Amino acid sequence: MTRAEIGVYLPQMGFSYSDVLHRALRCEELGIDSLWLYDHLYGPGAPDYPSLEAWTLATALLSRTERIQVGHMVLCNQFRHPAVLAKMATTVDIVSGGRLELGIGAGWNVVEARAYHFGLREDLTERFDAFDEVCEALIALLTEERTTYSGRYVQLTDAYCNPKPIQRPHPPICIGGQGERRTLRSVARFAQHWNFPGGTAEQFAAKREVLRAHCAELGRDPDEITVSAHLIGLRFGSGLDALVDEAKRYADAGLDLGIVYLPTPLTPTVLEPIADALSKV
Repeated sequence: MTRAEIGVYLPQMGFSYSDVLHRALRCEELGIDSLWLYDHLYGPGAPDYPSLEAWTLATALLSRTERIQVGHMVLCNQFRHPAVLAKMATTVDIVSGGRLELGIGAGWNVVEARAYHFGLREDLTERFDAFDEVCEALIALLTEERTTYSGRYVQLTDAYCNPKPIQRPHPPICIGGQGERRTLRSVARFAQHWNFPGGTAEQFAAKREVLRAHCAELGRDPDEITVSAHLIGLRFGSGLDALVDEAKRYADAGLDLGIVYLPTPLTPTVLEPIADALSKV
């Protein structure tokens, strides 16, 4: 099996821009493949901490790096109209030379949504129905000359999105989650990347089989979908050896990309031993 790629999840809570940029540049120097941010107006459970906005920060980091991919784990569906999101994604993909990872999710933080009156749908069926419509409309905008879409939650009439992104047919869409009935089916329908948000390698393998079953039903080749998982050991105080063991178990279960979930504040010196250890998995 080829080596799984390495990503770093760097929630921007409590960091200055220079802090985040320094860590992003160090990740690139060390050969880490991707860097992931969150999409919140404040860190969950920590409204008093400073927190840089997700898209603006990703654009800045991609403009200052040359190789590493940058994405969000994941963008909240309620924050941006799909036409605005498509235009943002196209622009950032062009600015970065094709290094955007387009993570998107149905949204979950009810407390944050209520604080800013974003209107996060509390009925989960409606929330996921709206998410599927957004994915359909977003892909159409990124790939078609002009888009007309008539859904319950999204409407577009002769909508253009030019120029098109560098990555074709569009930047890879990453959907995170493990809900078997809705989330994994949305992955099979729309995504090029599925992120398992954490758990055991055995749980990951079981959810992967559910995803493959959805793909079979929809006529989708599951091997077209990159599968990733958060490696969460360091977040909860485990050492480097435990992280390596976790990565090996996931690799044996078919992982393509291990995303190290790092606690904040992250000391940059921890990145080198992580990159060195995981490069040998």
